[in-house]
Amino acid sequence: MARATILIVEDDENIQQLVGYNLAKAGFHVLYAENGEQALASVKRELPDLMVLDIMLPSLNGFEVCKILRKDPQTKGLPIIMLTAKGEENDVTAGLDLGADDYITKPFSPKILVSRIKATLRRREELSGEDGSEAKDGLLKVHDIVIDPKRYEVVVAGSLVALTVTEFSILDLLARRPGWVFSRQQIIDGVRGYDYVITPRAVDVQVFGLRKKLGASGECIETVRGIGYRMKG
Repeated sequence: MARATILIVEDDENIQQLVGYNLAKAGFHVLYAENGEQALASVKRELPDLMVLDIMLPSLNGFEVCKILRKDPQTKGLPIIMLTAKGEENDVTAGLDLGADDYITKPFSPKILVSRIKATLRRREELSGEDGSEAKDGLLKVHDIVIDPKRYEVVVAGSLVALTVTEFSILDLLARRPGWVFSRQQIIDGVRGYDYVITPRAVDVQVFGLRKKLGASGECIETVRGIGYRMKG
């Protein structure tokens, strides 16, 4: 399997070198961009497997870059990890709401960053069916939602719906057990992996975004007050 290519979008040269060194050491192919415009150009030119994106960038900031990428059919599924000093809950949820798959606040542990990147790429590979385990299951249908784990596609009432890796993972988790109530922590464990530090509010933001993209079918995802969520049986 070819080495995964990671695009680091960071204007601080010291952080850029720190992240790049650790990713290269972990076996990744590393690309660099110092601002949003360079990042967008690099994505179109190089087609990286994942982007590590700073929020506080000159001119075009990380939020704007993320929004542009999510609107483009060619890059809507690109995994994005936001690396930022803006660790307030509102900033974190804003990033997730725009479609970021993960976030890490500065100062950070390079070892944890590498682990998060590997976990995100692993989830993407599993969802795309590259390991063959999901492909054998075929299409997953619930109400008027059709999930294709192999193609990483969701069709609602005949129309293709663009979801992020995290949104797709949550939908897949709930759809496989209609009527089953999942707590927010169970969703975190099932989608992100055990011992993943994330607030319940962030889970709510992801579900809110998922419902919005599903349109009327989003009503199939029910809130179980005080516990979490379930897919209507």
